[in-house]
Amino acid sequence: MDFVDQLKSQLDIVDVVGHYVRLKRNGASPRHVGLCPFHTEKTPSFGVHSVHQFYKCFGCDAKGDLIKFVMEIEGTTFWESLKLLSDRYGIPMPQRQRPDDPEARSRDALFEMHEIAARTFEENLNGPAGADARGYLERRGVSPEALREFRLGLADARGQQLVQRLQRFGPELMEDSGLIAKRQESSGFYDRFRNRLMFPIHNESGKVIAFGGRALGPDDQPKYLNSPETKIYRKTFVLYNLHRAKAQARKLDRMILVEGYMDAIGIYQAGIQNVVASCGTSLTNEQVRSIKRQIAQTEANAGHVVVNFDPDAGGARGTERSINLLLAEGLRINILTLPGDADPDEFIQRQGVDAYRRLADSAPTYFRWLADVARTKFDMQSAEGRVQAFQFLWPSLQRVHDKLERAALVNEVSSYLGIDPQLIREQFRRASPDESAIRRVAAISSSVPPNERLLLSCILQSEDARSAVLHYLGAGGVPGNLQLKTIFEAMLAMQNGGSPFTLTTLIDRLHERDQKIVGELTFQDASIDAESATAQAIHCLKALEMKSIDDRRSALRRRIRDVENEGKLEEALRLADELQKMENEQRPKRNGPC
Repeated sequence: MDFVDQLKSQLDIVDVVGHYVRLKRNGASPRHVGLCPFHTEKTPSFGVHSVHQFYKCFGCDAKGDLIKFVMEIEGTTFWESLKLLSDRYGIPMPQRQRPDDPEARSRDALFEMHEIAARTFEENLNGPAGADARGYLERRGVSPEALREFRLGLADARGQQLVQRLQRFGPELMEDSGLIAKRQESSGFYDRFRNRLMFPIHNESGKVIAFGGRALGPDDQPKYLNSPETKIYRKTFVLYNLHRAKAQARKLDRMILVEGYMDAIGIYQAGIQNVVASCGTSLTNEQVRSIKRQIAQTEANAGHVVVNFDPDAGGARGTERSINLLLAEGLRINILTLPGDADPDEFIQRQGVDAYRRLADSAPTYFRWLADVARTKFDMQSAEGRVQAFQFLWPSLQRVHDKLERAALVNEVSSYLGIDPQLIREQFRRASPDESAIRRVAAISSSVPPNERLLLSCILQSEDARSAVLHYLGAGGVPGNLQLKTIFEAMLAMQNGGSPFTLTTLIDRLHERDQKIVGELTFQDASIDAESATAQAIHCLKALEMKSIDDRRSALRRRIRDVENEGKLEEALRLADELQKMENEQRPKRNGPC
């Protein structure tokens, strides 16, 4: 067994996918469902099959095994995905299995360089040179435990420390890492981060992939400096602290979203772990989807996001923008504004974590927050001002698709703005798509004859049925009139070639239409009793054989009529003898059991 097969045999795809997507088991079946991480959806169309160790989305047609899933969601190569899984689950990867791919080696080196940088910054902060930075953190209320857990550090002021420690990787990788910059006016390199408090940024697997650096000197600009994008860091996809926050977020169906690193650390160290921050950027669609994967299972259980941005004008603009992004993904939104214009970490230090928790639990809905903003912007005493307020609210309101939530919003908007509720309902109706015009795409497998569909379902769900049917087909061949002939032939070829049956291997041998049919029948709701699956499969197979013979017989009769009409009596007699022989051979089978 090679390492790839060993890895697959020791891991469960439900556990691997569940690291990224919140899955729910479908009754007692081996099927698990969740919201697809590869496209936007409100109703789950993403399935994971624990028996076949296979995933499939019926919305975007993403599919594959656990390695393919990691490749797609992490944006890694095949070998990088193997290494990620082997590291995460403690399965040693043999040296001979390590990749020769230059791209994979480059990314491995970048991960190593960032880990070296993180350790270097930690050493600096804990050494003599870190006294001022430690004093700043102490004044901000960061505990020694949080300092260690978040791996906070200090960038050396001279600007050559990382250049020296990373020079063995070579100039090209040093520059590609984003940690080192090339001098413009002369030759040589210098550390990008100098005399800054360093916040390591991790990917969802917990590896350091970038840094945020806060200036410590009063004249140092900018106040915050972030890593540029690299091969391992795409800032629009990454949320600060997500790898720590997701466990509690899944338990509570709620995520707290803040702006800054210190906000996230202050809330987390107080015991509220389901908190993330955008990494020095405005919130993006990709970051919202990362949150949604952790807290949402279905449209009815969409999960809550509590937005707690800074109370200044920039924070208000960020809150307004985040509302539209979160609504577009169907999430429930509450807006937390702390009294006294306090930042979250400052508020918790002054008032305590219980006071913060109470405010977060009772935070008003996004609509009430937006309505309050509208009332301060527009003259609510005039008709023109009320219309302007409604136009301000409408871009967010029209993103709400849930009918019950819309009905509640109609009453709230009417009450807040003094607008006739019927006018608001009419606005919603005009904005809604014509549901009768939306064409539902039927499952491809519904076009397959019932006996063929049942036969394939049986052999996909039962190993005994599969063994019996393939033995039967191996002896007599696959009936030529089957719509699914290529699928059964592919299974036979796998068996004859000595390949063990896996759904991934089968799918790889099929054309797109057959791939979809296999996927649909694997994840179908109808359950087949394992004990009767073999009997059902053989019964279907014999019925299909009889239909094949009947079709041949009917074709012969039509041919006999045609040659008789053409006056070819000798040919007609020969075909009649062939038909009679066929009927004599089949008469005992007709009279016997099926």
